[in-house]
Amino acid sequence: MKVEYYKEYSPALGRDMEYKVFGHAGKPCIAFPCQNGRFYDYENRGLIEAMRWYIDQGKIQVFCVDSIDGESWSDMGKNPRWRIEAQEAYFRYIIEDLVHRIYEINTYGNGGGVASGILAFGCSMGAYHAMNFFMRKPDIFDAVLALSGIYHSGFFFKNYADDLTFLNSPLDSIRCMDMNHYYLDLYRRARVIVCVGQGSWEEECLNDTRALDFEFSRHNVPAWFDYWGYEHPHDWPSWLEQTPHFLYHILD
Repeated sequence: MKVEYYKEYSPALGRDMEYKVFGHAGKPCIAFPCQNGRFYDYENRGLIEAMRWYIDQGKIQVFCVDSIDGESWSDMGKNPRWRIEAQEAYFRYIIEDLVHRIYEINTYGNGGGVASGILAFGCSMGAYHAMNFFMRKPDIFDAVLALSGIYHSGFFFKNYADDLTFLNSPLDSIRCMDMNHYYLDLYRRARVIVCVGQGSWEEECLNDTRALDFEFSRHNVPAWFDYWGYEHPHDWPSWLEQTPHFLYHILD
């Protein structure tokens, strides 16, 4: 497996950001880490190994990125406006700084062919990020695989809401979306897979997944919402099993 490490300056965040690339070619995939996670977590936890066959076959090229959740979603004691502004800066980092680098690296690996779009992937908090980026930028992200996610910003911002918490809240955004919004056509063309277990520590994620399932159906957006059993908790063994299972369907 080809593996490359990058440390590059982000104008959006005003700092160096690290990421790692797994694979030589295939569909580009941004893998967002779990809450407060780092770019090396999926590798260390065995998730990259679980994806190995698809990576080695040149079906997918995985870009494992860093988070700044400790400054945004997790820092409950900080001014909420500052926190959500940090999240918005992270959004700009991915869209304005990183996406063009992903296309450069991926196009070179694919012999000059430009990918049609990027797959957004993540587990737990990473699933939130994956869904948020997909729903805000469906012109860039044409597929999403979200496992065990929370999909509304109110879970992290108690008794506070503003324009940016709404913008970064997939459930609230689609609930209020006009039935004629042009994004809906882009959603309908995408491949959307959302999964949650029903075991330990999945209750909030299960509630949000059901709510998102309802809104996608109400807006006539085809998506695969899959509910695994009580033997699948909110934990790494579940995601290690689910990830290769769903990649088979999303990359066919």
